[in-house]
Amino acid sequence: MPTTTMTLEPRTGAVRQTSHAGRTRHNRSVLADLEKKTLIWIAQRLPAWVHSDHLSALGLVAMLGVGAAFAAGATYTWALPVVVVALALNWFGDSLDGTLARVRNQQRPRYGYYVDHAIDVLGTAFLCGGLALGGLMNPIVAMGLLAAYFGVMAEVFLATNVRGVFKMSFLGFGPTELRVILAIGALALMRDPSVVIAGFGPFQLFDVGGIVAIVGLVLTFFISSTTNARALYAAEPIER
Repeated sequence: MPTTTMTLEPRTGAVRQTSHAGRTRHNRSVLADLEKKTLIWIAQRLPAWVHSDHLSALGLVAMLGVGAAFAAGATYTWALPVVVVALALNWFGDSLDGTLARVRNQQRPRYGYYVDHAIDVLGTAFLCGGLALGGLMNPIVAMGLLAAYFGVMAEVFLATNVRGVFKMSFLGFGPTELRVILAIGALALMRDPSVVIAGFGPFQLFDVGGIVAIVGLVLTFFISSTTNARALYAAEPIER
């Protein structure tokens, strides 16, 4: 059965996981070191009846709950704290399923990789849909955010296939950091759903956040795709 080795780069703080199936998971997010130690600690103490598939299902259901809570948030403010709880449950399930498999030496690299990211795609669609349906984000911004996210994910999947490195974070941000930002945004909506920027506005808080995210994702796509293309070009020179 394939195994995975986890190492921490001392200078960069990056958590690197190397799978014997030939894929390396590379995480340089701000919380990566603390998160990995926490997940391993939890995985070592989970009861035997809890399996990775249970955690994956919890992550999916929780993300669907995030979308539903955002959809209800504009009308029912009590739904916004539910977003925070659902995000925490999503982190627990989505982040812990693979760690549990590695701690118990029960890895299924291809199955886990496929299911985990199929769930991520579906969950992100529900997130953006919930924000748009709840009137918390302009539908055009929500569609743009979803398209930008899918573009980055496609680039990541292509790079993973051709270079064997699965990059989990960009500019210090990974899934966990994004959950934290979403949770803070959900709580901020309870105080004021709008924001004034440099005397202009008011604008919807999540419209501003969505536009910033779109710009970041587009830049990430071009930086990452350019870097990978140059590396592949150098690795496969044309004989003249």
